[in-house]
Amino acid sequence: MLIFNHSSFTTFTLVGIPGLESQHLWLSLSFFSMFLAMLICNGAILFLVATDPTLHTPMYLLLALLMVADLISTLALLPKLLCLFWFNHRDITSNACFTQMFFIHGASVVRSALLVAMAFDRFVAVCEPLHYNTILSHSLVGRLGLAALAKGVILILPMPLLLQRLTFCHVVIPHTYCDHMAVVKMACDHTRPNRIYGLFVILIVVGLDMLLIGFSYGLILQAVVHLNSRDATCKALNACSAHLFVILVTYVPALFSSFTHRIGHNIPPHAHILLANLYLLLPSMLNPIIYGIKMKEMRDKVAKYLCRGTTWAVGPGNIPVSKRPMRTADNAFTQPSKIQLYSKMSCRKNRPWSSILFCFLAYMKDQFVCTFIEL
Repeated sequence: MLIFNHSSFTTFTLVGIPGLESQHLWLSLSFFSMFLAMLICNGAILFLVATDPTLHTPMYLLLALLMVADLISTLALLPKLLCLFWFNHRDITSNACFTQMFFIHGASVVRSALLVAMAFDRFVAVCEPLHYNTILSHSLVGRLGLAALAKGVILILPMPLLLQRLTFCHVVIPHTYCDHMAVVKMACDHTRPNRIYGLFVILIVVGLDMLLIGFSYGLILQAVVHLNSRDATCKALNACSAHLFVILVTYVPALFSSFTHRIGHNIPPHAHILLANLYLLLPSMLNPIIYGIKMKEMRDKVAKYLCRGTTWAVGPGNIPVSKRPMRTADNAFTQPSKIQLYSKMSCRKNRPWSSILFCFLAYMKDQFVCTFIEL
């Protein structure tokens, strides 16, 4: 048995996905595609919020902070993972391992705290719309962001500090990154404090945050039920729909991965590893897409920046009509209606493929969810 007297002299070896070593190259293509999608989509949202003064509202400022947390989590995980898959670069020093652990888990805690802040934002928007700008000032948004950052640092910093006191008997980590529990299992010391603290963090982050989010949406639902207008009810629910989708994308994979890691002893190891990666990567990839689809203002801004203003007629041949009037059956000229035209906006050749994706998603949204667009 190999025993290392101090963690600072240990070099760990990441296995990747046990049982799927022969598929690492193909899996790397999927992860690299997700990496590009995350950089483009999150970068686009951050660029729009930073450059457009009309998006300097509490909701979009909190969304920008969420995108930053997603990017930090992605950049802490995927570069090392791709090096492992492409170049078989498996070794990682203990200090680098603990640093990666801190940023990955810390970003997850910050993301969860920001979702609580966004639930509060939705509560104020629905229940106190007249006092929205007064309650949710820019200074309060800044304090909420600092509180989320402090929560992530305070809760996650003890994890690597507790690991540094351990002696490690094994150095081969059957994982794609330095997950806390995966590293704890490498130690030959008494690891009960590490396991208890890890469970404590999960209960505080997932349990308390989900309780606060549920409490906020309980008050929102209570306020919505008492609305007399059906249109007002639909508008209130639509204002919360994007945030609800993001909550599901964030917490459902995380809870499933956590439970299977602790009680799913019959689940194959590669399934555990894939779930652990997906619960980190799916929110980062889907959050900007969800907000890009559900928020009409955001979708319009994206289309404005990524596509040129060439309007196309919906029909056979897709004949460009630009701003020309259309001739009707009685030989009169009228301006094209919203139904007759759709601004797919033929994308420039030097624009990224993401522009085509956003335009296509916006088109599908207009076709199938047009009821919510008019709200």
